[in-house]
Amino acid sequence: MAAQLPPFRYFEPRTLRKAVSLLAQHEEKARVLAGGTDLLALMKRGRITPECVLNISKIRDLSHIGHGEDGSLRIGALTTIRAIEDFTPIRENFALLYEAAHALGSIQIRNIATIGGNICRASPSAEMAPPLLALDANAIIISQEGMRKVPLNKFFAGPGITVLRANELLTEIQVPNLLPRTGTAFLKISRTCMDLAKVNIAVVLRATTRVCDDVKIAVGAVAPVPKRARKAEELLRGKQLAEKTIEEASQVVAEEVEPITDVRSTAEYRREVSKILVKRAISIAFRRAED
Repeated sequence: MAAQLPPFRYFEPRTLRKAVSLLAQHEEKARVLAGGTDLLALMKRGRITPECVLNISKIRDLSHIGHGEDGSLRIGALTTIRAIEDFTPIRENFALLYEAAHALGSIQIRNIATIGGNICRASPSAEMAPPLLALDANAIIISQEGMRKVPLNKFFAGPGITVLRANELLTEIQVPNLLPRTGTAFLKISRTCMDLAKVNIAVVLRATTRVCDDVKIAVGAVAPVPKRARKAEELLRGKQLAEKTIEEASQVVAEEVEPITDVRSTAEYRREVSKILVKRAISIAFRRAED
């Protein structure tokens, strides 16, 4: 027997102004519906029972992907994961974003799921979070009070929790341009290609003549929130990217993570695999930086 959704009021705003007005009116009683791949499943299981659902899928201003006047990559909150995967400038210039999008579920899911939903769900294993953290992305948030820009490394407050207030809406993700001689990589390991990650890793690395000028490493599914491995980053900066140095950095990452044991994996496995994936991702990013 199919699960039935509990009763709720349904709104379908066509403009941002109307959407934030409804959020201001209903606040904690409302939930925002984008692609619905997570929200509807949670409602069917009875884990979320909102009094109001705001379907924002008809707001055209939220579905876009391109570059701003400053050259930064701008991705609207309603942009589907498939659109990110198919966008040639992302594949050519932000390989880790393409790889993360490609690793998310099936093509059917990617055609529905949105980047805003993936980020706002705040799952520790969210595929798009580590790449955006490593890229120093910003979240653009609006309400009736105005707009604010939040660095993504301050966006996640806990499992399933973000800094979004009840009257606010995520509208866009902004990604700064990469400097020359920068390489990127994203790796994920899971039970099946359709499953959530046991571990995922994103690396953005800039190098000159085998010296690491700068590096950002982000990890997912190994802590309460997706996070940067800042101690490992500090170890690598200014160093020759020799095998020993990369090995030391991977060990530091294993010490920084906070994995748990659950139905998908054990904490011990996640910690060990984190070391392996970090080494691989650093090597891939370095090779791409040299190309």
